[in-house]
Amino acid sequence: MYISSSRATTPAADQPGPLGAPAPGPGPGRRGRRRARTPAGVAPNVLALGTVSLVTDVSSEMITAVLPMYVIFTLGLSPLQFGALNGMYAGVTALVRLAGGHAADRWERRKLVAGGGYALSAASKLGLLAAGSSVPLLGAVIAADRTGKGLRTGPRDALISLSSAPAELGRAFGVHRAMDTAGAFLGPLVAFALLLATPGRYDTVFVVSFCVALLGVVALGVLVREPRRVCAGEATAGERAGLRDVLALLRRPDFLRVGGAAVLLGAVVLGDPFVYLLLQQRLGVPEEFFPLLPLGTAGAYLLLAVPLGRLADRYGRLRTFVAGHLCLLAACALLFFPRAGLPLVAVVLALHGVFYAATDGVLMAAVGPLVPARLRAGGLSLIQTAQSVAALASSVLFGACWSRWGLHTALVLALAALATAIALAVCVLPRRTWKEAAGRDTAGADPADAPEPGHDPEERPV
Repeated sequence: MYISSSRATTPAADQPGPLGAPAPGPGPGRRGRRRARTPAGVAPNVLALGTVSLVTDVSSEMITAVLPMYVIFTLGLSPLQFGALNGMYAGVTALVRLAGGHAADRWERRKLVAGGGYALSAASKLGLLAAGSSVPLLGAVIAADRTGKGLRTGPRDALISLSSAPAELGRAFGVHRAMDTAGAFLGPLVAFALLLATPGRYDTVFVVSFCVALLGVVALGVLVREPRRVCAGEATAGERAGLRDVLALLRRPDFLRVGGAAVLLGAVVLGDPFVYLLLQQRLGVPEEFFPLLPLGTAGAYLLLAVPLGRLADRYGRLRTFVAGHLCLLAACALLFFPRAGLPLVAVVLALHGVFYAATDGVLMAAVGPLVPARLRAGGLSLIQTAQSVAALASSVLFGACWSRWGLHTALVLALAALATAIALAVCVLPRRTWKEAAGRDTAGADPADAPEPGHDPEERPV
């Protein structure tokens, strides 16, 4: 939609209301408005972005599924070395995320910046072939892949947020994350099938992963649209979003509290590869079956992403976010169960999936209304950047504890740290969000996002 200059420059347009505030009555700008919807109840752009993420995650999870086995059992890396690589996989995007979000907002080209990130990640899949057994080269390739992810994540989530009504953000992110997780579910299956057909041929997995990633880049260019309200003039050239504007969000109490709690929890969350390696050691899963372990997590995430997103809209997004970390705490505690077996593994993986369904998209849905539209990509990227740094520290510390004191002690320390962080997060998060349903909150939306009569933000591609 087009935004008149008088509305776009109103001070209120950059002052989102508190999360949990009651929704205002329908304004005159909303009467007669018919927003495009799909059978899933979300905007077509959300489904298009979900399709891109689905294809891309098939490629990414093919690599993720085999990487722990490849570097530990084929290359012979120690747990500490793998912890450092895994931390790089999660944390090297820190500054890149912020830069990608800032560039997308400043140029008002979220799709273009996201496309560059998808393309870089696709090219890095071929780099795994060139790296061979060289740990430094392998680290460089992983850094390139994560740089691509860092560039695309903020702009992509901003496109989802700007394409959706504020009160339906939980559902929108839930649908996107469900499609994304469908790719995560299929990726390990493809990797398993390839390794079953060509035992030990990891190069085959890398080549197929590249081809699938390239298909995702094409899908982005063809299917995804830049919302017209974004490219039609959110701000004049002199009012373009600057990095200082994004960092100024840290002076907003609600944004700072939510971001601080997210970072605190992210610093003690056990990384996925470590969860799967722990389960593999408990059961002695054969190498060729190891890529199937992430399917349990992906399956639960896929089934619950949309229901938990809608639940978060209705009963509180931050409340759901904290509950997800309690599920992860329970999953880690079950690893101490004295009698291991397939039922135990199934329960741990299911709880792991619930954790992701209740936290990943839900956090972005909670943060979105706290950020003005013109800073949406940068604001979301700021939270994601801090989480990436926390994930890097968490992975390296757990790997170091495992190498120094053994697996049992490292797991005990991880559980204690997670329980303490959950309790602190409950104290840090804005108190009113525990009393009011986030789903009834639209006061956090930027008033400049209010639709003009007769205009659809996804009416045409840009």
